[in-house]
Amino acid sequence: MNPPVHFQSATQQLKALRQGEVGARELLEHYLARVDRLNPVINAVVVQDRTRARARADQADAARARGESLGPLHGLPMTLKESFDWSGTPSTWGIPDWKDNIAATDALAVQRLQAAGVNVFGKTNVPIRLADFQSYNAIYGTTDNPWRAGATPGGSSGGSAAALAAGLCALEIGSDIGGSIRNPAHFCGVFGHKPTWNLLPMRGHGAALTPTDISVIGPLARSAFDLELMMRLLALPDEIEAPAQRWALPTLDQPLAGLRVALWESESICPPSREVRTRVRAVAQALADQGALVDDQARPEFSAEHSHETFEGLLASAMAARIPQADFDRMRAIAEAAPAQDQSALARQARWQTMRAREWGQRNEARTAMRWAWHRFFQRFDLVITPIMPIPAFAHDHASPGKRQVLIDGQAHPYFCQTFWAGLAGVSLLPATVIPGGLSAEGLPIGVQMIGPAYSDIKLIQIAQRLEHLGFAFKAPPAMD
Repeated sequence: MNPPVHFQSATQQLKALRQGEVGARELLEHYLARVDRLNPVINAVVVQDRTRARARADQADAARARGESLGPLHGLPMTLKESFDWSGTPSTWGIPDWKDNIAATDALAVQRLQAAGVNVFGKTNVPIRLADFQSYNAIYGTTDNPWRAGATPGGSSGGSAAALAAGLCALEIGSDIGGSIRNPAHFCGVFGHKPTWNLLPMRGHGAALTPTDISVIGPLARSAFDLELMMRLLALPDEIEAPAQRWALPTLDQPLAGLRVALWESESICPPSREVRTRVRAVAQALADQGALVDDQARPEFSAEHSHETFEGLLASAMAARIPQADFDRMRAIAEAAPAQDQSALARQARWQTMRAREWGQRNEARTAMRWAWHRFFQRFDLVITPIMPIPAFAHDHASPGKRQVLIDGQAHPYFCQTFWAGLAGVSLLPATVIPGGLSAEGLPIGVQMIGPAYSDIKLIQIAQRLEHLGFAFKAPPAMD
């Protein structure tokens, strides 16, 4: 039995639009009615432009009636992460000083999606500076998880994942530097893909023209088939590079039998809970049951500690551009005053955020060595399966970040240890797909991450499609019926 239209995949909705089973205006109004009814409960959609959306929907229906050639996303309603420029609407990144920053143009990704026929009607919530596993800020307030009131939907694309899971939109696009597509997909039970670095041009996501180290943009959806649809539309170089060139991305040209799978189930830096490990193993077992060769001992030739420390430093350096000048000056003073033997969290963060070009180059060289280690590893394996977060959605915690902790099977761990699993792919610029792995005993979603070699994006997503058919699929939150 097909799910209600609002919980169908974008692929299913597009088929209905093409066959005339539903009109673009009708589908838009269906979603707007759900936003009116359910968004006050979760606060995922924080910016709307219904006038423009209704006009575009009417234009889409008229074009279809005239028999015109239609784009692949013709008439499909979607929302965007707030951090993307969408002309006439604010791009604040949750920063109060930016509340009046109204975009004059559309981000390149938004241009491409709208050229394909998509109908953007709103934007979704984020944490301040896109820097948390929760999504709240002083401009728009707090976004709740559709699966549990008072729980985080993840961050920084938390509003994106919450809107999808609640059936408030058909598609979403987010961004990811420390897991910001992947951890919301995990917490809300949807699919998310972090592309190979710079595969999808980021122009218009933030003011800088230069791509940010580690950071990417990418799709979130209720189906892995929708992820592939979005990737094929957006994975084109920007015009400053090679506008006529399409990336030649490998596909899954083999059955699951014989697929070489590494299983990286746990690590002491961020030990997943028993329930999370169970769901990670379940995905690996499903592949093994199809004939895949699973190795739970294989690891690339570097330590988890080295990967995490390299990632933490490069991540802090990349995100330093987002902090106000006064805060940067304060961190520089701390770094200069701290003795070398001071390895406190504050001193380390200050050094990372204010490192000199020579120090960054040394850390980047360490990263490049890890990229080569991954390259050798992926000559023996097609993908590695890992957790993405150590626990299901936790209760909102708005204490200062330095005072937060995460409880994993009753044991307290540093809050930001949770970047470890995302950082494995992030620091080495690799693609990673998160799929719904099942529910916890308390009925909360648990996502599972698959990491592949550089530019294996479509192949990873197609493996996710096979797993979706095997039951690792989106399930609607009971409270959002």
